[in-house]
Amino acid sequence: MDDRPRNLRSMLSEAKDTSELMVDLAYAALYFGDPDMAEEVSELEEQMNEFVHDMRTVSILAARNPREAEAMASVLQVVNAIERIANGATDIARIVTHRLGIPRELVADLSSAAEVSHRVLVREGSHMAHRPLSALELPVATGMRVMAIRRGRDWNTDVEGDEVLLPGDVLFLEGPPAGIVRVRELANAPFWEPPMPPEDGTLSDLDRAVDVLVEMKNISEVAVGLAYSALVFRDQGLAAEVRHLEDRLDEMKDRLEVWVLRAAAETIDPSPLRGLLHVAQAAEDIGDAAQQMVWLIEQGEAVHPILNIALGEADEVVVRMPIAPGSTAEGSTLGELQLNTDPGFHVLAVRRGGRYLYRPRGGVRLQPGDEIIATGPDEGRPMLAQLLGWHLVERDDDTGTFELEALREKVPVRSWDPDQL
Repeated sequence: MDDRPRNLRSMLSEAKDTSELMVDLAYAALYFGDPDMAEEVSELEEQMNEFVHDMRTVSILAARNPREAEAMASVLQVVNAIERIANGATDIARIVTHRLGIPRELVADLSSAAEVSHRVLVREGSHMAHRPLSALELPVATGMRVMAIRRGRDWNTDVEGDEVLLPGDVLFLEGPPAGIVRVRELANAPFWEPPMPPEDGTLSDLDRAVDVLVEMKNISEVAVGLAYSALVFRDQGLAAEVRHLEDRLDEMKDRLEVWVLRAAAETIDPSPLRGLLHVAQAAEDIGDAAQQMVWLIEQGEAVHPILNIALGEADEVVVRMPIAPGSTAEGSTLGELQLNTDPGFHVLAVRRGGRYLYRPRGGVRLQPGDEIIATGPDEGRPMLAQLLGWHLVERDDDTGTFELEALREKVPVRSWDPDQL
């Protein structure tokens, strides 16, 4: 209890990070069939319950008049949404702990998701061994971030940059599939083959259900990222996109249920199909939580300033930056830039002409005036700004905002303040 954050701002930031870690660990437990990782999600759930209780208590005590009560209502709304995200992660982990079963096809298809889970053993003599995690700069160099470290039977899910990696440590990471090769090189790990589904040359109802479920996983995670972005930037357009994604999740879950029922009538073992239904329900619940957050923006409700501050202090920051003429990004595709590998940012959406393209693929070519909305490590933000044609300068007014100064003289200096975008 003594190590828990002492103020609402810190608790909000920690709760957001914890809920996202729970989702990452839950999918990783599913991917690796690892009961220990699933149990870790359950332990984090207990920590989350304490956070939620304390945050609600502090919020109520802070409301001394009706006006303050109305402002704190937005905090309680977000707290409840974060709790629902954590609950969705717990439901996914229970598929492993309760041995509900999961089709091999799903495990294989998870390797092609927008972000994948991976684990690697640190070996003696490798580039990772006996070095602090911060020196490796994995989010910048590989696009993958360390979710947890297992040392013997001990787990560390609150990984700090000064953590020195030892031979025998097992790292659990999350990031783009392209980062796996580089991570394994740094750990001196042998060549790894991802799980492959059985090949019978036919597309069954089970195959269709699995494909839809992987898409539901991707969409639910993007919806959460866009929801936080909508809160930070108070953006009605992003809020509308989140609602659209939640509607798609509802439709996809309906289709998946039909295909699962059809698959159950075929000559296959029906027991793993329960896991499919549980994951689908959890993904939909996570999407519902994202929609719950953006309701504040859609209804024009006042958003308490502490939410913006707390979300900015989280392990992963949300940024919104324009593409400057003459920059490296101008005319380049997202695939060519490889932002998810270096500087480690995942692009949630591209804004062009007042409209949003969410979950943009690698073939999207950026134009001057486009704005990207992305999440990634705070230490990678200056490099991201440079690729987009800007020099990032922190203001001297203790607001935590930045100015974007053009790298080329022909580009006018532009201030970057989330509240003004």
